[in-house]
Amino acid sequence: MLQELTLSYPPKRLTRIAVSTLFFLTGLSFSSWASRIPAIQHTLNLSEGELGGMLLALPIGSILSMPLAGILVSRYGSRNVLMLAGSLYVVILPTLGLTTTAWQLFTCLILFGFCGNLANIAVNTQAVLVEATYGRSIMASFHGLWSLGGFTGASIGSGMSALGIVPYQHFLFIMVLGLILIGVSIRYVATHTPPETGEKPPLFAMPDKVLMILGIIAFCSMICEGTMFDWSGVYFKKVIEAPEQTAGLGYTAFMSTMAAMRFIADWLTTRFGFKRMLQISGALTAGGLLIAVLLPYFLTAMFGFLLVGAGVSAVVPLVYSAAGRSKTLSPGMALAAVSTIGYLGFLAGPPLIGFVAQATSLRISFSIIALMGVCIAIMSTRAKE
Repeated sequence: MLQELTLSYPPKRLTRIAVSTLFFLTGLSFSSWASRIPAIQHTLNLSEGELGGMLLALPIGSILSMPLAGILVSRYGSRNVLMLAGSLYVVILPTLGLTTTAWQLFTCLILFGFCGNLANIAVNTQAVLVEATYGRSIMASFHGLWSLGGFTGASIGSGMSALGIVPYQHFLFIMVLGLILIGVSIRYVATHTPPETGEKPPLFAMPDKVLMILGIIAFCSMICEGTMFDWSGVYFKKVIEAPEQTAGLGYTAFMSTMAAMRFIADWLTTRFGFKRMLQISGALTAGGLLIAVLLPYFLTAMFGFLLVGAGVSAVVPLVYSAAGRSKTLSPGMALAAVSTIGYLGFLAGPPLIGFVAQATSLRISFSIIALMGVCIAIMSTRAKE
């Protein structure tokens, strides 16, 4: 479907840098929120179960945007959608730190998730277009910039927390930085004109068997990612009993290996192959979570979270790259279809952790999430590159 798009590119290298910058920004914005979840939980006096319920809001917002994401990108172009949705994403961020009730937080998180997913589909469509001009796999490196943004956001969040800076002030700083990065980068991203077929793209395209399998793999991976994003700090604080100043280090460990591995994932995929890479990823994910559960000490949990970061690092980039090369749907529509399935993992994972933890313990809920790594390894045998 890529050849059906009329593309207009600035110099190829500048385009890649601009798209990489916007991947970095989306990761920075999301992880800025995730790094302050323990502080917001404390401020609003939320139990684990209540926090799990609140965390439903962000993936609900993402799911609500799914029917619109593909059609907006196909109809108006990924550049325009990225500029608008990315700007709204960072503007909504400070409102999360201003909330004083659980329902205010729930509402703001829905909007945050809605705009974040529109930006996510648009920026991944940009990555597919740029990857096509290079003629080789570079998708993982883009996601590596997302993870680097996440690592940076987690580090900034830990520093802000240690300095006693409240979430609202922290988020306001990220908003200003984000608007500057969007303003500078957006002029260099790729533009495309959808083909003149006389037909409007459907609101939602049912994925074929190939895309369905990719979506299930993404689902399993995103459950693990969502768990680490939303609950790693709480796990270190409640289970590992780390001081509040170091509770975010588990999340930082996860993000560091996730970012680092994505910069070499394209090379590893070329060396080991698409399916073998997914199998290795699933094994690392499951093994890392089980280490953190069975050996709940600071150093062993840190090591386990490092393995989880390495495990999930390549899964979503590989799935999105394969979906973007779909022979049945345009890149935007294929990515939206696969992301719809995958983001159900974000919908299911974080609240599942909260509800199971409320009934049993965080260690048991994390052990259940470890099964998703096993599922990734199993489903990869049926996947097609």
